[in-house]
Amino acid sequence: MTTPGAAAQTPSGRSGLLRQALPLALTALIFAFIFWRIPFRRFWEALAKADIPPFLLLMACLSTVFFLVDTFVLSRMIRWFHGPIRYRELLPVRAATYIISILNTQLAQAGLALYIHRRFETPLGRIAGTVGALILLEVTNLYLFATAGMLSFPGRAPAALLAAPVALAVVWVLILGGARGGFGPLGRRFGGSVIFASFRELRLWQALAVLALKGSVTLFSLLVHSQALRFFGIEIPLLYLLAFLPVVFFIGALPVTVAHLGTSQAAWIFFFRGHAPEADLLAYSLASHLTFMLANGAYGLIFLPRVYADLFGGRRPGER
Repeated sequence: MTTPGAAAQTPSGRSGLLRQALPLALTALIFAFIFWRIPFRRFWEALAKADIPPFLLLMACLSTVFFLVDTFVLSRMIRWFHGPIRYRELLPVRAATYIISILNTQLAQAGLALYIHRRFETPLGRIAGTVGALILLEVTNLYLFATAGMLSFPGRAPAALLAAPVALAVVWVLILGGARGGFGPLGRRFGGSVIFASFRELRLWQALAVLALKGSVTLFSLLVHSQALRFFGIEIPLLYLLAFLPVVFFIGALPVTVAHLGTSQAAWIFFFRGHAPEADLLAYSLASHLTFMLANGAYGLIFLPRVYADLFGGRRPGER
């Protein structure tokens, strides 16, 4: 007989709890170390002296541009691999993924895949492959900018970070080679899977188009931050900011903490502490991170009822 709570005591249950607890513990540990180095009073003073209204306006512009271009890229991927879809149909579901991803990034991607599945009635495995290809292209864009920054100032970034772009290149070679029948019997066995269909169909011009669109948003983000820093009394040379802010984004995007907090703030302090007081950098990094995240979440709240109706309201997405 199974007793209440026995499932939580199984190895899989314990590993699941551990996976949930580790990001929270790491986030708490990073902030404990940061505030051990930086007295909270100095952090609060740095936040209090900032010119908040124009800062919030700039962050709102950044969030809006990110949302619109991000949705456009998603619409291109779906058109290429699944069929025609109107841009405005995707705005609600893309916005909803932002608020879900605050809690769980994997759940947000699953919700996106479910929406496309209901819209096109295609196998979930094929849709998961399309979402996976998009994620890999987004990561590639970030790594390209981060690698360029690290190579621009040799020795400034930890050498171990340069292993990440190499690992990413290996992943691309393995996935594309396997999806197209390479690597002998193993590639022929797994490459024909429906989950690799989008990778088999992906063309170079399509990948470059996604990278160009994502890269334009990254450049816009760098320019916005270069202006927004001034509202916190921080002046960082533009070239240095262009070189290392993508590295900060790269470190902050690692899925190891809650809502990507902690790692981003630590990276801001590590790379830019020679140009501004650590308390000022902490105040700016927290304010910009939370403002951008909450602005995206606000879009999600606006569209969430529509997405819920599409997914669970008994009608197909796109039906009127």
